[in-house]
Amino acid sequence: MQPADLFDMDRTLLRVNSAQKWAQFQRRRGKARRGDLARTSWLLLQYTFGVLDMESLARRAAATQVGISEQEFRDLVQGWVRDEVLQHVSDGARRVVAEAKSRGRPCAILTTSTKYVAEPVAAELGIEHVLASRVEVVEGRFTGRLLSLCYGAHKIGVAEQWARAQGVDLARSSFYSDSISDLPMLERVGQPYVVNPDPRLRWVARRRGWPVLEW
Repeated sequence: MQPADLFDMDRTLLRVNSAQKWAQFQRRRGKARRGDLARTSWLLLQYTFGVLDMESLARRAAATQVGISEQEFRDLVQGWVRDEVLQHVSDGARRVVAEAKSRGRPCAILTTSTKYVAEPVAAELGIEHVLASRVEVVEGRFTGRLLSLCYGAHKIGVAEQWARAQGVDLARSSFYSDSISDLPMLERVGQPYVVNPDPRLRWVARRRGWPVLEW
């Protein structure tokens, strides 16, 4: 069994939250109203303090995709990530991922986002595995159904399934995250790293003596 390095994406590998960037992108495309941006900011504030009902939010978001072509959506998101998101990958994240890969350690993004955003970020960094929330696609189109949510304590089950398949020992592995919602996963690994932490996670890290990284 080998150690691995797992990374949250938003505010960890990225200096920004991709959901907020997506809302701004949709506003410029005329697909969102000014009030939608304000609502996104309010939801992100709830997320920061760990009080967001992410499951309800994710199910509502999935429902808005009914009938949309998966390939067209993938192409749209990949172009947006290339043009507006990859510039926010931090130098610190690039360095840590490169160091892990130089030691031959498997790397994975473990994110609440879907693979459509996470895969281009992973490709940019040379991260070979993406563990993300999943939505249903039938005959090339989204059905509006959320299959699984990779959030909070649910990340443990996703990570454990991947670890068994890859021969990874999570007790010898590292996980990097900014969010108090990831506390269960930070406790599951042998070496937690707190990156650009929200206020509650910073407090926990100080009490437990966990490394705090700012990049």
